[in-house]
Amino acid sequence: MNSAPVQTATQSKTATVLSDYLELTKPGITMLVLVSMSVGFVLAAGSDFSLVLFLHAAFGTLLIAGGTAAHNQFIERDLDKKMIRTVKRPLPARKIRPSHALLFSVTLMVVGFVYLLFMVNLLTGIISGLTSVLYLAFYTPLKRVSFVNVMVGAVPGALPPVGGWVAASGSLADPVAWILFAIVFLWQVPHVIAIAWLCNDDYRSAGFCMLPESDKKGIISALTVTGCLILLIPVSIALFIFDTNGLLYLLGALAAGILFLYFGLRFQLARTKENARKVLYGSLIYLPAVWLLILADLFLSWIL
Repeated sequence: MNSAPVQTATQSKTATVLSDYLELTKPGITMLVLVSMSVGFVLAAGSDFSLVLFLHAAFGTLLIAGGTAAHNQFIERDLDKKMIRTVKRPLPARKIRPSHALLFSVTLMVVGFVYLLFMVNLLTGIISGLTSVLYLAFYTPLKRVSFVNVMVGAVPGALPPVGGWVAASGSLADPVAWILFAIVFLWQVPHVIAIAWLCNDDYRSAGFCMLPESDKKGIISALTVTGCLILLIPVSIALFIFDTNGLLYLLGALAAGILFLYFGLRFQLARTKENARKVLYGSLIYLPAVWLLILADLFLSWIL
């Protein structure tokens, strides 16, 4: 009897299950968390960069970030059924049992937290644990209550580079760590508002308050976007002022910030889905560009 078809079917089923669990961790967001942590780590470490310590920090961060994302999907599994953008996720599509998702997410978070505590340092573990608590216990339920959730959710979203900084330095005292926090915070608010503007009908069907209920014309939303983008320019320049990065970073960050602000001002003048989409595109360009500029400028300074 030929067992090849059976083995192939078993391998295919295993690959599908693994793919479903990977999707549960929101790999795109988890990788963004990992990259942000890495930038903070590299900046804090400087020429004393330790590959072993970095890999420990990266692995622990990967576990706890993936577990947090998975647990968020577990909490919102019934709400995800009501939205077009999320209805095909593993839990609403019944590809994974809720009890299995719960065990999976909690295991990842606990193992990631303990790993960071013992393999990196106490403060890194605390910051990562705080990120999960803020995201799951505050931001997630607040999404159905108030537009304030956007600002609250930006806090855990901005902590990964701080976690990376602490992993390398063991300290929160340096203001550069908080400049990195502010950059991600001010980036994330316009990013989320742009998505909410594009998907507002979907969010409303699930009962999420991602835009101000009383803001029918979008004035508050647009002012929030513009205000964050105006502040983002001097905050990003602060890395040059504190002599963390040089001229290459300064010029690049200014150009990226001005472009991002331009899209925000267009949204301010005409609050349309087209302009909201441009804000979203601007956000997808801005943060990767700033992270690359930080690292490129830093490596250039080491070479020269």
